[in-house]
Amino acid sequence: MTTQPSTQLETFPNPQTERDYTIRIHTPEFTCLCPKTGQPDFATITIEYIPAKTCIELKALKLYLWSFRERGAFHEAITNEMLNHIVSAIEPSFMRIRAEFNVRGGIYTTVIVEHTAKNWQAPALVMLP
Repeated sequence: MTTQPSTQLETFPNPQTERDYTIRIHTPEFTCLCPKTGQPDFATITIEYIPAKTCIELKALKLYLWSFRERGAFHEAITNEMLNHIVSAIEPSFMRIRAEFNVRGGIYTTVIVEHTAKNWQAPALVMLP
């Protein structure tokens, strides 16, 4: 069993390609380093996506997120890098990553990035009473 950080993202076939559905992954334990001070930054990462042909394997995603722990990077750079890597690995119909960083110097930072596949259209919103 792997117990080291890894940048390798594993995938598996989408078990329901005939239907759009949302996968939501929420992790409140993300850490990285401030590029200016070297002090730890903590964040809650929420990944929401509509898979096309493949899905992200969760253990591989956990090890991928762990790979940021000893890296210094700005919040905006990390969030966009995550989106680029995961989209490259699974080519989803849609993906949104929300990174909510804990307070640092009295300032909270939330970075939200999105990807929409070229020929994909979101289904109509259903409003229930």
